[in-house]
Amino acid sequence: MKQLEIKRIEQSASGDICYPEAINPIDNDNWNYPADVKVKFGMAYDDSHLYLHYAVNENHPKAVCTTTNGPVWEDSCVEFFIAFDDDKYYNLEFNCIGTRLSGLGKSNTDRQWLATELVETIETMPSLGKQAIDLEDTPTQWEMKIKIPRSVFGTNIKQFEAGQSYKGNFYKCGDKQKQMHFLSWNPIGHEAPNFHLPQYFGTIKLV
Repeated sequence: MKQLEIKRIEQSASGDICYPEAINPIDNDNWNYPADVKVKFGMAYDDSHLYLHYAVNENHPKAVCTTTNGPVWEDSCVEFFIAFDDDKYYNLEFNCIGTRLSGLGKSNTDRQWLATELVETIETMPSLGKQAIDLEDTPTQWEMKIKIPRSVFGTNIKQFEAGQSYKGNFYKCGDKQKQMHFLSWNPIGHEAPNFHLPQYFGTIKLV
């Protein structure tokens, strides 16, 4: 299993947050759905937040879901799953216009969506804007910066600090894009597309 070491977030001289560079590839095509998609991500933390930065190159970006906790996975979507223990894990999913979905449970058939008001405390900054788009057959580079407050994870974590380790995985998908695809950071050894398999999560270590 892969291991990712993430550093504390940096700030510029003016106090602005410096999002981590997207340098870690999401490139495991576990189920042979070839697509013209290249994805990298970066991650950082402070005491009260996790920060994500995705950079995507693809030929058919599409996003029609604008409702929180709607089917964002059908659009051009980046995802982050994290487990703080061996019982349940969180799935956080974002289409390319920043629409959010978050749930908690043990498997893909055991999910409880988080409250809409809580999910909307997650800040998304999509380079494509936040209006529905359909750019099929249009090679496009886009980025997504995401700021996740600790409160999204309830009582499972009191503070993020160096030395902590969690399990997790990072994904790119598009179930209803012109080129359907299912890419993961850590490889998944399952016969059919399924991101909800915590036994294939890698390790995320705060340093």
